[in-house]
Amino acid sequence: MSIIVKDLVHIYGEGTPYESLALDKVSMEVADGEFAGLIGHTGSGKSTLVQHMNGILKPKSGQIFVNGVDITAKGVRLTEIRRKIGLLFQYPEYQLFEETVYKDIAFGPSNLGISGDELDARVREAMATVGLDFATFAERSPFELSGGQKRKAAIAGVIAMKPEALILDEPTAGLDPKSQADVFDMMNKIREENKIIMILISHNMGDVARMCDKIFVMEKGKIVLEGAPDEVFSQGEFLKSRGLGLPPTAELIHMMRESGAKLAETPLTIDAAVEMIDDYMSERELGRPGASV
Repeated sequence: MSIIVKDLVHIYGEGTPYESLALDKVSMEVADGEFAGLIGHTGSGKSTLVQHMNGILKPKSGQIFVNGVDITAKGVRLTEIRRKIGLLFQYPEYQLFEETVYKDIAFGPSNLGISGDELDARVREAMATVGLDFATFAERSPFELSGGQKRKAAIAGVIAMKPEALILDEPTAGLDPKSQADVFDMMNKIREENKIIMILISHNMGDVARMCDKIFVMEKGKIVLEGAPDEVFSQGEFLKSRGLGLPPTAELIHMMRESGAKLAETPLTIDAAVEMIDDYMSERELGRPGASV
């Protein structure tokens, strides 16, 4: 599986006084098994971009290739594309509507023609993946669940369709810290077990740095920076000038550099930051203040 976007243009309200260029010749590529992060200020085009990836929105121009198939071409069956690319919007629990958790999770795959033992197996597997005990939750109303449990049930409904790519738009928005950690543990589990493409939209730079292999930075409908997390978050001034923050560890190192510390790398985990600072302080104690690490 691969997703390739070429020169994508999208205009909202075209031909009206409210016309707005949402995507301006966006190009990007996410390869099989990659976990990509999509960051940018509110209104930068992130959600608009991902809604093109399974055909919810149509572009003004440009192309999107999913496994080599141009899904913007005439005659392409978008139902097949939507089987392959699962898209989870912000606050997906608002889309829960069935009488029981089981029926809600079964809804998507049953619409794909799955039934009987296979449907039951998919529901059970999806619930196990997101950490919802089948015996405890299957027959409960989704409206009786906690916020974190509702989020898990909604994600299970997408997982049960067995997508080859999963796009998550702010999956932890509105959750308490414990529920946020549970969702990210679940995302890691999904990735490890299924080796699928995952794309995360988030305003939490720490989550993006910890989870993603590749990051795309959007501004005013364009991708203005891309690279591995350490490459992107080493551009502190660039990101700050665009209203974006840094992961906590990168922010600390950035502040130390501004105070004169010559620290060459940008650690993205607490352990790496502690080791770098410890090495730096050891160099200073040996009489080599400002030594490069």
